[in-house]
Amino acid sequence: MKQVLLDIKENINLTDNVMKMTLSGDISDITAPGQFVNIKLDGLFLRRPISVCDAVGDDLTIIYKVVGKGTEEMAKMKEGKLDVLTGLGNGYDTASSGEKVLLLGGGVGVPPLYMLCKKLIGEGKKVSVVLGFNNRSEVFYENEFKELGAEVFVTTVDGSYGIKGFVTDAIAGIDYSYFYTCGPEPMLKAIYKATDVSGQFSFEERMGCGFGACMGCSCKTVTGYKRICKDGPVLKKEEILWEK
Repeated sequence: MKQVLLDIKENINLTDNVMKMTLSGDISDITAPGQFVNIKLDGLFLRRPISVCDAVGDDLTIIYKVVGKGTEEMAKMKEGKLDVLTGLGNGYDTASSGEKVLLLGGGVGVPPLYMLCKKLIGEGKKVSVVLGFNNRSEVFYENEFKELGAEVFVTTVDGSYGIKGFVTDAIAGIDYSYFYTCGPEPMLKAIYKATDVSGQFSFEERMGCGFGACMGCSCKTVTGYKRICKDGPVLKKEEILWEK
């Protein structure tokens, strides 16, 4: 983990309420797809944890949804510097993924899969991607995944674009031996039940400190309690215990 000041290079809309921000500076502590950063905003006590979409050279790309006071302030920023904790979380492990990989992302769970997809394809693996949204107006990054060389499917709950339904409705016709996913907990639970191979889940938990000190994001696993910010956010399918 490293605390750095990063310059805002770009902050643009991808959809009505989803923004893409590019920051520049020392991002050397970001070493794996699926890690996240924690951003300090003036006047707000808690930092805002946001997953890494991409990290190339000195440039960090994050994608966030405008849902509250903190992200509303971020959406207004066009220049300046941000105080950022970088290199947080364990990230995805690609060593045991096999040759045919499936990525499943829902909403703002899509961004961390982009850097992961790029890494997997760079390792020579065949990657299929399913992106899930509520409707056509919320769809983003479909073309970006295609440009990486992935096979891409989009699902919308209302059927206004792509396959009607949820990400699990697109799984049946895809050939894969391992999967990675990120998104809201109901989606993760559905994927857990719908898959019969191993995989890795990235959890979107509310966090206090972001680096394991406050224990506010602990969850129960087969080996005891783990902190999503420090021991996660990525957990393997075999260690997850769902709360009833």
